[in-house]
Amino acid sequence: MRVLAFVRSLMLAGLMFAIAGKSSAGILLSITFAPPPLPVYVQPLCPGEGYIWTPGYWAYGDDGFFWVPGTWVLAPEPGLLWTPGYWGWGEGVFIFHEGYWGPRVGFYGGINYGFGYTGVGYEGGYWNHGRFFYNRSVNHVTHITNVYNRTVVNNIRFNNVSYNGGSGGITARPTSEDQAALRERHIPPSSVQARHLQEASTNRRLYESVNRGKPPIAATAKPAQFSGRDVVGAKAAARSYAPPAARTAASPPSNNAPSRPAVAVHPRDLPPAAHPAVPNTGNPKQDRRYQQQQSNLLVKQQQERQKLQQRQEQEHRRLPQARQSPAKEQQMEQRHQQQTHQLDQRHARQQQRMESRQSQARQNPRK
Repeated sequence: MRVLAFVRSLMLAGLMFAIAGKSSAGILLSITFAPPPLPVYVQPLCPGEGYIWTPGYWAYGDDGFFWVPGTWVLAPEPGLLWTPGYWGWGEGVFIFHEGYWGPRVGFYGGINYGFGYTGVGYEGGYWNHGRFFYNRSVNHVTHITNVYNRTVVNNIRFNNVSYNGGSGGITARPTSEDQAALRERHIPPSSVQARHLQEASTNRRLYESVNRGKPPIAATAKPAQFSGRDVVGAKAAARSYAPPAARTAASPPSNNAPSRPAVAVHPRDLPPAAHPAVPNTGNPKQDRRYQQQQSNLLVKQQQERQKLQQRQEQEHRRLPQARQSPAKEQQMEQRHQQQTHQLDQRHARQQQRMESRQSQARQNPRK
């Protein structure tokens, strides 16, 4: 139910993040007031090799914003890094863009989450021959030998802004490297991360309405373990903390226009397919044939987009009756995102192959 509200508001707004229609957990949920600033907390001890730090963030439920504690998560496979999710202002609302696993860290709104996530990239460590090496200057690690020390400028204690765009938000925009990372292979949050989110959504103490921006469980050593000596409470709420009523979104200035969602969840979120340049080989008959091939491919790809969109919309229509758990609703959106990303990649490869064949044919014309 907590996530169904996401779905309803997203389906009405046609937007995205974590749990529903165009929602909240990673791309779905539209809210008209800004999330709270990030609380101040310390990182718990890393439980072992291969664990990657995933910073805490504010999610949204039926009863408002709630804190999802930062936690150490085992990477799904060696070589993968975590790109945190983030809230962004767009289309008159705040939208949550879900985090994901990938070979490199992409755009996460310029949000300074700390512990190596300075707003751009990740300075907390790197993979080398299947082992993760930890930067001890930003990570709390002991009993691990694959470590190093590199100073990282960390302004998290002075800049606790938790969203991108809009009034008072971070103004960062994706770079060309961020866009390249977006096109790479991605893995959605793991099942333990989904359970971590679910557990947080049911803990009343984690709701802003109860903790006033200072969650008693700010970080944990392992996902969904919210009790014990490895749980860390927030040291303080951010100095800039204000109640929700004081965070009503104001229209952003024109030079701070919102960015579109960095990750497409549904086919309708994808940009229109680009039409290739009109062939010009000097042979009108050959040019017409090439142009017809391109047109046929674009028509086929558009039909595939529509077919996938219709199938995903059918799943959304069944959602309210199914009364699924927030974790299952989030998994549905993650599945939709993965389907859309795979479709987009396949279409790009098809276009590249066609252009390559036509280019080779022009270079080696038949006599």
